[in-house]
Amino acid sequence: MKTVQVGLVGFGTVGSGVVRLLTEHEDRFRRRLGEPLILKKVADIDLARPRLVSLAPELFTDKVQEILADPEIDVVIELIGGVTEAYDLIMAALARGKHVVTANKALLALHGNEIFQAASRAGVEVGFEASVCGGIPLILTLRQGLAANSIQEIFGILNGTSNYILSKMSMAGASFQQALVEAQAQGYAEADPTLDVEGIDAAHKLAILMALAYGTQINFGAIHVEGITRLEPIDIQLAREFGYQIKLLAITRDDGQRVEARVHPTMLPLDHIMASVQGAFNAVYITGDAVGPILLYGQGAGMMPTASAVAADLIDLAYNISHGVAGRVPPLGVNFADQSRRPIKPLEEIVTNYYFRFAAVDRPGVLSAISGILARFEISIAAVIQKGREIRGSVPVVMITHEAKESHVQQALAEIDRLAVITEKTIVIRIEDPNLDAAQI
Repeated sequence: MKTVQVGLVGFGTVGSGVVRLLTEHEDRFRRRLGEPLILKKVADIDLARPRLVSLAPELFTDKVQEILADPEIDVVIELIGGVTEAYDLIMAALARGKHVVTANKALLALHGNEIFQAASRAGVEVGFEASVCGGIPLILTLRQGLAANSIQEIFGILNGTSNYILSKMSMAGASFQQALVEAQAQGYAEADPTLDVEGIDAAHKLAILMALAYGTQINFGAIHVEGITRLEPIDIQLAREFGYQIKLLAITRDDGQRVEARVHPTMLPLDHIMASVQGAFNAVYITGDAVGPILLYGQGAGMMPTASAVAADLIDLAYNISHGVAGRVPPLGVNFADQSRRPIKPLEEIVTNYYFRFAAVDRPGVLSAISGILARFEISIAAVIQKGREIRGSVPVVMITHEAKESHVQQALAEIDRLAVITEKTIVIRIEDPNLDAAQI
């Protein structure tokens, strides 16, 4: 058996968690592998700041090149984040015949195809379990655990920050801004939360999951993305009145010919298992043709959950290195030559149910004008609520629709929003409820 040696680049929160696992559970790794897993060098740009764990000073360096040039280091862990520098680091490590472990979902969403092909050419592997949903073993599940299944559908609550904000808006009646401030105070949101609240982080993760689910290349650019910044407490309240919970959902669905790829606020029935996922937790609901529906749930971020996933990749790689094996399972589950070219269904062709909240002046004929336009675009109304209280000088008119085509919805709303009686752009939330049209609201 070969003793595997590791170089860590990026000694921040997650890096500290990885070091903690490698040092505190050294005997556990030795028992699993038959040999110790050695942390040989740690590189970081700031060696002076206080650390959450202690290491011998000689293990530190501020020069990444020391790790890349060391022939005894078998695996490089990239935890610096960002795209450009991380890409350069990983490609340099692969070119030197070193295996890589990364938690960098943005990098993989944008450059994963290149990185995985470079690893294949070099005869090494890339571990990326920590890139999607932190401590939840989701990559392993899709790559191997569900390999016998045709994946029919994935619903994902993939961003803990947004789920925490929506939970606060739902349980405490907080505004989006109030919930965001609390999320930042609790450490769940960055100072600049754009990637989280605009749905981009969830889309990065969905791009990776889709490639694993369907045996395709990663295609981040094809995903439709909307965030949660326009939602207000009244939307949360009305959703509950209709029997729904609002979640920022990443959705992909296979219709046999094309696949859906979208991230946006979504109404789920209150009795759907995903509707009960609260706080900063993540959950992924997967339906396979053989296994049926399954749910993976847990902490999607944080020091130790993410470090757990990084360490799992290290153990897996160490097994392979010790036995002289690389590429036993392709990174996306399918060999590059066998990857399929699954077309993405344009959002305009999606058919689903909708929630509309119109901001209208309080005068006769408003409801009739809105309903008439919707009818012309073949959009049938299932339920209506007209609230008497004003919001910013306008009265909310709220509708739930029967199934409608997205292109018809967008055309109708464009016309409605031009009406003189409409004072703000209409709020639209898609509904995932297969029983809606058959149910009595």
